[in-house]
Amino acid sequence: MSEEEKVKGPASYFPSIEKKYGKPIQHWLDLVQQSKGLKHMEIVNKLKAEHEMGHGHANAIVAYALSDGKK
Repeated sequence: MSEEEKVKGPASYFPSIEKKYGKPIQHWLDLVQQSKGLKHMEIVNKLKAEHEMGHGHANAIVAYALSDGKK
């Protein structure tokens, strides 16, 4: 894979998130969407508390889900 084709930003965490937590990324994105009205860090803390997710992984999912162009 060339440097231009490499995934960057929050999505670069997705393969390790799927491997570690055993669920597809869409599962986590759906959880974020169900948390509408909460602030970024509130959702991160919810993922950490309710799903024992690490801070970096939770933050990457929330950042991606809340970025422009996401549902």
